[in-house]
Amino acid sequence: MADENNTVSDLADLKDIAGDAPEADAADIAQTADVPLREQELDQHGRAYATGRRKDAKARVWIKPGTGKITINGRDQEVYFARPTLRLIIDQPFSITERQGQYDVIATVRGGGLSGQAGAVKHGISQALTKFEPALRGTVKAAGFLTRDSRVVERKKYGRAKARRSFQFSKR
Repeated sequence: MADENNTVSDLADLKDIAGDAPEADAADIAQTADVPLREQELDQHGRAYATGRRKDAKARVWIKPGTGKITINGRDQEVYFARPTLRLIIDQPFSITERQGQYDVIATVRGGGLSGQAGAVKHGISQALTKFEPALRGTVKAAGFLTRDSRVVERKKYGRAKARRSFQFSKR
């Protein structure tokens, strides 16, 4: 590594030398790639099915063209996910693909807590959306919604209060 001290003005000069190349975001790069499209996968009712997972939660998700109604375990999303942040998580795949209000979602979720269940539904919607419209795969993949979030709770160890927390030390 060089022993030079660069200043902000030096960095500005480098930008001028490099030129003003248009900066493409990940979605543009994904759509311009020459990748053969996958086939559309629909069931006999014209719905796309996918499974989403997050922590201990597993979601079975079906999407079909509609008015944007989201039903989870037989209840409306406002009832099942009362917190607006959880509803925002579920809406992310539609907002990134600009498909709000175009698909009805029916999901059944089991296991985990509400946060994990919202993540599982989001993962399932993303997978089902790419099965219904294979052209959207690049956009959804570039956003990272097709990858299962592998973070799970660390197990409790023996001789400890929790996974890493020790019992309080007593001198006497």
